[in-house]
Parts: sequence; structure tokens; C-alpha cells
Amino acid sequence: MNLHYKPNIPITTWAEEDRPREKLLLHGRRALSDAELIAILIGTGNRNESAVDLSKRILHNFQNDLGVLARLSVQELSKFKGIGEAKAITIMAALELGRRRKETENGRVTKITCSKDAYELLRPVFEDLTHEEFWMLILNKANKVVGKNLVSKGGWASTVCDPKVVFKTALEYNAAGVIVAHNHPSGNLTPSDADIGLTGRLVSGGRLLDLPIFDHLIFGDGCYYSFADEGKMPGMR
Repeated sequence: MNLHYKPNIPITTWAEEDRPREKLLLHGRRALSDAELIAILIGTGNRNESAVDLSKRILHNFQNDLGVLARLSVQELSKFKGIGEAKAITIMAALELGRRRKETENGRVTKITCSKDAYELLRPVFEDLTHEEFWMLILNKANKVVGKNLVSKGGWASTVCDPKVVFKTALEYNAAGVIVAHNHPSGNLTPSDADIGLTGRLVSGGRLLDLPIFDHLIFGDGCYYSFADEGKMPGMR
């Protein structure tokens, strides 16, 4: 066991190479554990724990899963002694920057050749959501993404998508095709009757406008359902 992490021993008394900030300067950011990185964010612990010990306890409480941590609210983080509103906001901001970085990197894949391409492009958008959102990818004739737009935002169990909004947005981009997607925070990928009905209305409207709806994706926890892959797009055999 690393004695430098023993509770009640302030970080300022640690050997310099073991202090998170100094360790980062000496060995680089990848040498630090998740707890040490969070400790840098929060700066101080509480009367009984160093910043690193407090960070370890927070991570342990969520099975060391940063994905779960990223979904917490300010109020949930503030339940830990030593984490006030300011520190909670700092943690949330850092995790959100990490999510946006992944979104930027995935955004480099601009040509859609299969449902997996659309999934990878939209995955960072849905990754940490605890409510439903409905998004659309707008494609040109070369199947390259020219737009990625939020259509609607709802609650934990549903969101309302207005097909008129989808088609208005697509026409503004002079789109050649559209892929729509929404998430199920419960993780259940089974399309609901409302999902099936909406897909049918979108496909029908697209036919009238000569604007094909190529697919409808449902995002779960690290996985997805594709109407097109399952042969469930109306008109598919």
C-alpha cells in the first residue's frame, strides 16, 4: 500500500514526486490515476481525507466508472463531504470537455456508409444523457454529413419529435437524405409503438418530398438499434 495515500496526511507533506500536480509535471498526465486527476481539479479534500483519498472514495462509490460520474448532477456530487458546488461544477466541466473532445474527433468521420458510421458520429451526443433527445444527420448526395442537429429534448421516458421540424431543417440544408436518432436512457433498445409510428410518418413524408429517411437509430448504453439493419424501415423487404 502506498503510505502517501494514508488518510489524514496532507498532500503538502507527501514526497514531491507523489503529489498529483508535481507528478504530472515530472512524468506527464498519463502517469496519473483517475483519482489523482480529479484531485487536481478539486484541489483540497476535507478534514479527514486528502484530495486524492476523497477522489478515490467518490470513484469507488461509482465502481470507478467515469461514465457514471459524468452523468451526476451538482447536487449528487455535493453529497460527498468536501465537495461543494464549485468543486462539483469543476468536475462536471472537465468531464464535459472530455466528451466534447471525443465528439470533435468522431466528427472527422463525415461519410456515412453504414449504421455504425452514424452511431460513432452521434455516440458522444447521447453518451451521458439521463433524458431523451432526438437528433438528425443531414447528408448530401455523396452521403457526407453536412449537418448534425438537435430536433427535440424531452424527459427520462420520452421526447416529442415533430416531423415538420425534421423536414424544414433538411430542406434548409438542401439535403439529399436524412438519418434520425434518439436515445433510451433505460438502455432498452426495443422500439416503442411511438418509435415505429414516427418512423413510418417520417418515411412517408420523405417520399413526398423526394427526401429519403435512410435509417432511425435508437441509442442505449454503449449499443444501438438500427431500423434499417433490422429491415424495419417502412417499405423495406
